[in-house]
Amino acid sequence: QVQLVESGGGLVQPGGSPRLSCAASGSSFSIYTMGWYRQAPGKQRELVVVITSGGSTNSADSVNGRFTISRDNAKNMVYLQMNSLKPEDTAVYYCNAEYGGRMFWGQGTQVTVSS
Repeated sequence: QVQLVESGGGLVQPGGSPRLSCAASGSSFSIYTMGWYRQAPGKQRELVVVITSGGSTNSADSVNGRFTISRDNAKNMVYLQMNSLKPEDTAVYYCNAEYGGRMFWGQGTQVTVSS
C-alpha cells in the first residue's frame, strides 16, 4: 500500500504563495503518477495538477497556470507551489498517487484564503 502525508496548509492571505508538500512511502515512487486534488464543502473533488513518472505535467483550467507541481524522486516528495491565491482556492488539498491501476490518497490539508 502507498501512504501519503500532506503538509503546508493553513490560513493564507489573498495573493499569498504557499508551498504544499507530500511525503510518499515505498520504493517505487519514481514510477508513480502523482497529483494534487482539492475539495471545497458541498463540492466534488477536482483535479488541480498532475505529474507523470516522466516529468510531464497537466493543470486544470480553474487554476489558470498559477500552480506548479514538482517532484523529488530521491526524497519521495512531491510539491505544489501555489501563487496569487484567491478566495475561491479555499479547499482541502489532497495528495494522490496512481500506481498498479489503483488510486491512493492522503488525509488532506486545509488551505483557507481569507483576509
